[in-house]
Amino acid sequence: MTTGVRRRMGVEERRQQLIGVALDLFAQRSPDEVSIDEIAAAAGISRPLVYHYFPGKLSLYEAALKRASEDLAARFVEPAEGPLGSRLLRVMRRYFDFVDEHGPGFSALMRGGPAVGSSTTNALIDSVRQAAYEQILSHLGITDPPARLELVVRSWISLAESTALIWLDGRRIPREELEVQLVHDFAALTAVSAAYDDEMRKLLHPMLSGEPADGPFGNLAARLIALAS
Repeated sequence: MTTGVRRRMGVEERRQQLIGVALDLFAQRSPDEVSIDEIAAAAGISRPLVYHYFPGKLSLYEAALKRASEDLAARFVEPAEGPLGSRLLRVMRRYFDFVDEHGPGFSALMRGGPAVGSSTTNALIDSVRQAAYEQILSHLGITDPPARLELVVRSWISLAESTALIWLDGRRIPREELEVQLVHDFAALTAVSAAYDDEMRKLLHPMLSGEPADGPFGNLAARLIALAS
C-alpha cells in the first residue's frame, strides 16, 4: 500500500497559486474584506508562509491585479475580420464576462481598494486602457488618429467602465442590452464628432460601409429612423 505525498511547490509555482486563490476570493468579495488568513487557508498553507512569498497584502493584491489586468486587456483583442459593429459587440461580451466573473474586485479597483492610488495600480489600470485604445484603433485601421478620434475612443472606454460599474450595482439592466448599447454609443459618439469635423466625417464613411442591416450599427440606424418618424 502506498501513501500520498504532498508535492512541494517551487517558489514561482506557489506565488502563482496564491495569486489565483486571491483572485478567486476577490471575485466573491472586495479585496478589503479578504484577509491574509483566508487566502492562506484557501491555499492550504500557513499565514507566515504567505508572507514568505509576498511582503504583505498590498503586494499580493498588486500581483493579482497584474494578472487580472492582462486578462482584461486580452479581452479587447479581436481579429480584424467582418463588420466593425459585430467585432465591437464580441469585445463587449468578453468585457462583461470579465466584469461578471470579477465583480467585487473590479468594483473595488475602480471605486477604491487597498492598492488604489499606488503607482503600480495606476500603471496597470492605464495599461489596460491603453491596450483597449490601441485595439480599437487597429480595428479602424488607423495608426495616427486625429485629436477628435482619440477623444471619441478614450471617452468610449471610460463610458464602458462606468457602465460596467453601474451595472454591478444590482444588475438592473440585462447585460446583453448594455453590450449592444455600448456598441451603439461608439457609433453615436463617432457620428456626433463627424458632424463637427471633416476629418472625422471621412473616417465615418468607411467605418459604416459594409455594415449589414441586421448588425449593431444597422440596428441603431433603424431605431433612430423609427424615433424620427
